[in-house]
Amino acid sequence: MSNADLFSLSKKVISFLRDQGEKIVTVESCTGGMIAASLTDIAGSSAVVEGGLVTYSNILKQVLVGVRGDTLERYGAVSEQAAQEMAEGALRALPTSTLALSVTGIAGPGGGSAHKPVGTVYFALAAKGRETRVQCCSFAGDRQAIRHSSVSHALQMLLSL
Repeated sequence: MSNADLFSLSKKVISFLRDQGEKIVTVESCTGGMIAASLTDIAGSSAVVEGGLVTYSNILKQVLVGVRGDTLERYGAVSEQAAQEMAEGALRALPTSTLALSVTGIAGPGGGSAHKPVGTVYFALAAKGRETRVQCCSFAGDRQAIRHSSVSHALQMLLSL
């Protein structure tokens, strides 16, 4: 997806969230704030974007959004459980938000394993009054390609509310 396509997708997401009356917060690890940046690139995004947290380290995942230490120890930071706790914790921490989107993954080039190879990315979308949705994707390419694909997937996930 080109930068122009990503901009167009971000624009659709902002319009969709505004029409739905949603307020969103992002909690990002492997994307380092790229999802929030793509949303805030759009004029008028302040009507729906509450903010974004970059919880790159485990300690920030714990302190800022309440990911449990035993979750990180048992399943790892790149897991369905961590992604879910990140999104749900952000929704609790920021009560004016109606949605929280989290992403955690292995962008590479190192850090992968046979069980969780480079390109493994978990997404969670928590919404007030709805069950949290968690998805796992496997993306190919170098670090930038994986991060870019993660942003695109996250935005598509928001459009499927």
